Amino acid sequence: VFERIMTSSFDMAKFAVMDIALPLAGIMTLWLGILSVGERAGAIRVLARITGPFFNKLFPEIPKNHPAHGQLLMNFSANMLGLDNAATPMGLKAMQSLQELNPDKEKASNAQIMFLALNTSGLTVIPVSILAQRAILGAANPTDVFIPVLIATYVATVTAILYVGFRQRLQLLNKTVIGWIGGITLALVALMAWFSGLSPDEMAKTSGILSNLTIFGIIIAFFLGGLYKRVNVWEAFIDGAKSGFETSVKIIPYLVGMLVGIGVFRASGAMELLTDGIAWVVASLGFDTRFIDALPTAFMKPLSGSGARAMMVESMKTFGPDSFTGRLSCLFQGAADTTFYIIALYFGSVGIKNTRYAVVAGLIADLAGVIAAVLLAYLFFG
Repeated sequence: VFERIMTSSFDMAKFAVMDIALPLAGIMTLWLGILSVGERAGAIRVLARITGPFFNKLFPEIPKNHPAHGQLLMNFSANMLGLDNAATPMGLKAMQSLQELNPDKEKASNAQIMFLALNTSGLTVIPVSILAQRAILGAANPTDVFIPVLIATYVATVTAILYVGFRQRLQLLNKTVIGWIGGITLALVALMAWFSGLSPDEMAKTSGILSNLTIFGIIIAFFLGGLYKRVNVWEAFIDGAKSGFETSVKIIPYLVGMLVGIGVFRASGAMELLTDGIAWVVASLGFDTRFIDALPTAFMKPLSGSGARAMMVESMKTFGPDSFTGRLSCLFQGAADTTFYIIALYFGSVGIKNTRYAVVAGLIADLAGVIAAVLLAYLFFG
């Protein structure tokens, strides 16, 4: 056991630097340059004015028409489309803007906690990687988990808003918030209806085109806006890109500490003990225990995205992609996000040491997603 723990510690320390921080430096450099062009062209302020009424209710600490509103919208949009490479730099830029408004630079502000809670809830409209993996493993209908995954992740997101709103005493029962959430809900229902009629190949192709076209359109709009406003686009890009490497280096200690801790937890066998304990309690109460076999994916997701993906694949290989366990593991994979990684990454980038209740908010959203996933699995797949 101790040999596994030490090996895992060194492997995860190397992984944090070589596979996350350094590749992120290149992506950050590119996207912070693009966002700098968008800011000088005025595009971020336009987005801020559009989303201002809604975000003013969720983030009352942010001044009206502040550029952070536009950055938040772009981050959430990229996350919903599954564009991780674009979402992370946008999110880090938004976190930096929120940190500028934060009076206590080492303590998370209310706005930062709400932002992190929404990120850790993992709202994704098109779970392409899950559907693709099901197709690879020979599922009869790879897309049969699409609707329950979307519902589960939506439940997690709404739970995050409600919990943080309660802790921050926000007035969420008003026309603006209800109207926006209602509109988003209707859009998701329409998207579900459209995608549910597509074949796996058509869904993968359509989602790829939609996602990449959206992000490419944003880039083109930023550069055209810069040219229209007679901004020196090259200079704006370089000025923004300069901070990409600096930001990536700043998060390395936080990533190494968090990922080594996760590696020790996995290698120690603690997860197996936890799963066995839950199985014993559920069986003692006389409830159905079929969902227990998929729980490793749920436990791993807040800790490691790649680890949870491996657990999902293992469940589908062991029990079959069309089994109850195989499908439920897919729901767990799509129902939440890597809470501890996201918190270490985003708070580490701005030097936040006191995270207050951000971890609790993220885990409550994850728990809501897991519970919803279990109930939806029994509802859809018996």
